Amino acid sequence: MAGAAVSAPVTVVGVDGGPLVPAATKALADARFVVGWPRHVAAVRDTLPAGARVEVVDADLDATLAALDAAPRPAVVLSSGDPGYFGVVRALRARGHDLVVVPAVSSVATAFAAAGVAWDDAHVVSAHGRPPHRALAVCRRFPKVAVLTEPAFGPAEIGAALAGLGRQLVVAERLGHDDERITRLPAEDALHRTWADPNVVVVLDPAAEPAGRGWSAPPRASATRWALDDASFDHRAGMITKAEVRALALAWLGPGPGDLVWDVGAGSGAVAVEAARLGAAVVAVDADPDALARTAANARRHGVPVEVVTGRAPGALALLPDPDAVFVGGGGQALPAILDAAAARASRCVVVALATLERVSPTLAALAGAGLDVRATQLSAARLAPLGAGHRLAAQNPVVLVAGHRPADPPAQTSRRAAGGDEPPNGSPP
Repeated sequence: MAGAAVSAPVTVVGVDGGPLVPAATKALADARFVVGWPRHVAAVRDTLPAGARVEVVDADLDATLAALDAAPRPAVVLSSGDPGYFGVVRALRARGHDLVVVPAVSSVATAFAAAGVAWDDAHVVSAHGRPPHRALAVCRRFPKVAVLTEPAFGPAEIGAALAGLGRQLVVAERLGHDDERITRLPAEDALHRTWADPNVVVVLDPAAEPAGRGWSAPPRASATRWALDDASFDHRAGMITKAEVRALALAWLGPGPGDLVWDVGAGSGAVAVEAARLGAAVVAVDADPDALARTAANARRHGVPVEVVTGRAPGALALLPDPDAVFVGGGGQALPAILDAAAARASRCVVVALATLERVSPTLAALAGAGLDVRATQLSAARLAPLGAGHRLAAQNPVVLVAGHRPADPPAQTSRRAAGGDEPPNGSPP
């Protein structure tokens, strides 16, 4: 742990702009040391005893928390809303403090209340001091998402990324302030507005069916099985990535919530649909409109969203957001250029299915030349098939699956924000 454990607990008080609950009032009245962000200290100033030492958090949160380690007791830390929900509780426990937490209403609960929708089936993501593409991938994939924002990534940036996808935004600005404002608008309209900090954004897909009664929050995002039977998908004359190949391709792609996957040369969209069933946001690209119609129909059949883009790769890839993983199931003569584009932009891996041996060596060279760690496996499955009164093994066409994974980076220096505890309003700036 970063700090030395202390014997007396620290009371963490949530502030949401409303009256303090009795437990919070008593903790502040007894406090000898109080630490909080400027607006929280201002909100409780009249409650503090005359002799209490007050520490206002500045840019160096770690130094403030270090001062708390040796501060006189009773001590109180002020935070926004529910301090245990994307708040300061994690950082305080990491320093060895025993805590008594007195929560208020979280900004996420307030935002969903303003939207007038239940949120036990929602996903909550933070873009506060974190790469925003994970949050956007969840917004693309799931119909009900709350985004904890920061000044560099707020409603305008979310609206720009989701423009044209049919999403509605509910923007809750400056919750708990006198100038609190709730705005509901199409995602693309958020780009042309000026938004006040702090804010929380609820992203809704009005076309999605209500989830009904759930049993977990958020609900299970991954499929109970994958490598579905080929018959689960509409396809043309057997033009589908077979289940056995899909099983290994999905294992190498590793799709899940927060990921964006491209399926290039999607065909029937079997890989795209299965990646979406595992929780990833997926964009399927194909030059054949009929193929993409099948992809869209297969996605509807399995109850998952898949964005379809009609166009010939690699040109059609230029305007897509950068992916985490790419599956290439086709490409013809353009395959080398597709591999170059995919390897340059994928943050994690590129997986390629090849039916002809002549393409294997150039594919290995292209992915290795892009700095990826490369592996290849030839899959040759035989399925049990009836034969008279018995059964035979019906061989499937062999396929070579090639994967290039980006080498793991050395552990990065954990940022102050990523370590947790500097998100006073549950993810919004102070």
